[in-house]
Amino acid sequence: MSAVTIMALLKAKSGKEDELRSSLKKVAAPSRAEAGNVEYIVHESHDLPGQFAFYETWKDEAAVQDHLQSVHYQAYRKTIEPLLESRTIHRLRKLDLQG
Repeated sequence: MSAVTIMALLKAKSGKEDELRSSLKKVAAPSRAEAGNVEYIVHESHDLPGQFAFYETWKDEAAVQDHLQSVHYQAYRKTIEPLLESRTIHRLRKLDLQG
């Protein structure tokens, strides 16, 4: 199986920026500690405070599914739902640009 990258774009509701930022920080460490995690990187927009982008790479689809079922991810999703104005998720695969 090949690696799976998830890219997410999150926009906080007005006044909920700090809470969303805190939730993103809280879920990062246990996600990075998962056996199937390759990388987990979170960014906040310079120009648009409260807008976050992150990408996470998992060794395979099974690792993604394990992550989605983890206690810390389930708690994170429940916590952030009322904080979000929008959430867009993209599942990506790396292109081989050598050939």
